[in-house]
Amino acid sequence: MKTIPLILMGCGGVGRQLLQHIGLCLRVVGVGDSKSLVVAEDLLHKGLDDSFLLELCRVKSAGESLSRLGDFGECHAFVHPESRGKILEIASQLGRKTDCSASSDTVTVLKQAIDQGCCAVMANKKPLTSTMEDFKKLFMYPRRIRHESTVGAGLPVIASLNRIIASGDPIHQIIGSLSGTLGYVMSEVEDGKPLSQVVRDAKSLGYTEPDPRDDLGGMDVARKALILARILGHEMNLDSIQIESLYPKEMGPDVMTVEDFLDRGLLLLDKDIQDRVEKAASNGNVLRYVCAIKGSRHLLFPPFISCEVGIQELPKNSPLGRLRGSDNVLEIYTRCYSDQPLVIQGAGAGNDTTAAVVESAFGGLELEASDGQGQNRIENDAESVFGNDAWMKQNLGNGTELA
Repeated sequence: MKTIPLILMGCGGVGRQLLQHIGLCLRVVGVGDSKSLVVAEDLLHKGLDDSFLLELCRVKSAGESLSRLGDFGECHAFVHPESRGKILEIASQLGRKTDCSASSDTVTVLKQAIDQGCCAVMANKKPLTSTMEDFKKLFMYPRRIRHESTVGAGLPVIASLNRIIASGDPIHQIIGSLSGTLGYVMSEVEDGKPLSQVVRDAKSLGYTEPDPRDDLGGMDVARKALILARILGHEMNLDSIQIESLYPKEMGPDVMTVEDFLDRGLLLLDKDIQDRVEKAASNGNVLRYVCAIKGSRHLLFPPFISCEVGIQELPKNSPLGRLRGSDNVLEIYTRCYSDQPLVIQGAGAGNDTTAAVVESAFGGLELEASDGQGQNRIENDAESVFGNDAWMKQNLGNGTELA
């Protein structure tokens, strides 16, 4: 089996899971975290061996830095800022790089790598939700960037949207539950459990971040919504999205500790959520925490758009209303899917599913490169439909009527 060399930025949950996947023969030549980088001595032929990668996973699981691995095995260690230049140098040699971090600091290296002809496979949402200028630079050569796992983890959300866009079928609404944590929370409070109990249970099950407010604030869902909106051609930023947090500012991390929030703060939120659940039930509906992207149904890419993230009251018998547990559901309404939406549903969270999508992206890149024309397609993709500015302006910028 042909080995695929890669350099990995980020070795948290997804990154460590990727290192343990064996579906493809990945030859890991370097791994970086927020402070340092370890690189194999022989980039072209060997890579980091299995014993080293297992030790790396153990070290990162314990919350320690990669820098302590400098003397373990045949590798070199670099610290910031030197490591950033080294990452770019290695990515240029390999022609590909991977970002499984949760950092916004990787955007500069990603832009430089893509500009130099590298392909980037991403599970990190933050570079894609940076400024619109950064987003455009990252997608200057669309075939060089693969980011399916940034929305819906292992679900084919972005691939499905791209196919619909390519067909010319106008998308006029997307609504979805894109947080496994909040999906679990809302389905449990629907059963009559207090919000405070549900959040504590979710934390004990490992569904939430160490500070559950990172999930309850809605920012992660907002980033996913922004990525979808930008794929549809809308030039917007995070501050354009209306975000409903499930806790008030008075209970924020700068005011209340995690322990106080879990012990005291959550109890104060129980009644409001209970009242909203009961009101929805009286209407035959349920509450779901969703992202909703809406525009005119008559335009390919609408000139106006609303993008909201928060609790909505939805029919109990709808795909979103039937949602249980931590699954993700996305409903896409188009001209062809007007009354009955295209529904994508399944496990939308988890390091394993996310890592599997990252791994499959490498397989796709390898197939393109091995068919004899892949490199030419990548180099010439500025002339493709999604990379051609003239085509974009002619067909999208003026809001072409289709219906």
